[in-house]
Amino acid sequence: MITKTRAIVLRVLKYGEQKMIIDLFTESDGRVSIVTHIPKTPKGKLKKQYFQPLNLLEVELDIRPKTQLQHLRDARIAEPYASIPFDPYKLSIALFLAEFLYYSTRGEQQNEALFAYLQHSILWLDGCKESFANFHLVFMMRMSRFIGFFPYIEDYQQGDYFDMRAASFTAHAPLHTDFLDQEDSSRINTLMRMNYESMHLFKMSHDDRNRIVDVLITYYRLHVPDFPELKSLGVMKDLWKEPINLS
Repeated sequence: MITKTRAIVLRVLKYGEQKMIIDLFTESDGRVSIVTHIPKTPKGKLKKQYFQPLNLLEVELDIRPKTQLQHLRDARIAEPYASIPFDPYKLSIALFLAEFLYYSTRGEQQNEALFAYLQHSILWLDGCKESFANFHLVFMMRMSRFIGFFPYIEDYQQGDYFDMRAASFTAHAPLHTDFLDQEDSSRINTLMRMNYESMHLFKMSHDDRNRIVDVLITYYRLHVPDFPELKSLGVMKDLWKEPINLS
């Protein structure tokens, strides 16, 4: 079936000498893996630069049931980015989130609400001028709402523990080991109160951000099967050690 849809590029792998395997998250079908020829000349219909991680595309796919690799018929940039490719800090976030999404959306079927959230978030990052140092934290926390394990926060009291298995706060430490102490639990409660527009009001140190992102990855690892270590995380952490005023 020929399908025209928007898609977000998650990962690209070279396949042989003349092909690429591209993993997409699409508006119409959720996760889709496609195979396409690598353009040999700049005049080719498909441009290699279309398939940079987190690019937002308009694609035409030949979707065939029970086929692992679908065929790409056409692609073009849906929303050209104004700043992400040219800002090293935004680019580090984009590369990290592309890898994060590659693993956290595996097996995800059509989910238009999730796609809308991802598209809105990426375009917000591209358009913002400053105060985006907490972006990836808010992005990861709020995305859990769309895939089924956003924490329940209504009963939170100062001094509670966060039970990562149950995705809820509790007055007493759980009997298992997958919980956060009171300090980290308070950080998570604070994070869940943030959105993109208000996150600059919550001041965090570099160490605080690193601790929270590690906690969030552990949280996803408990709820998403086979969620691995993320190679891009170290690169992002190293870059963001520099004294910058993006908070």
